[in-house]
Amino acid sequence: MKKKKQKSRLDDVIKAMRRGNREGQQEVLGPGFHATNRVYRSKKTYTRKQKHKNNEDT
Repeated sequence: MKKKKQKSRLDDVIKAMRRGNREGQQEVLGPGFHATNRVYRSKKTYTRKQKHKNNEDT
């Protein structure tokens, strides 16, 4: 039982840290989605790669 109680306490700490991190990012960057690891590429972004072009164009 003691391990389960300690694990839930650790989970609560992790959740609180993540929530604080999200709130801090929203204060700095503003509300909405922000990619953390790499730049988020829109579907409308132009690309020359053949796999992204329509088959009708070839």
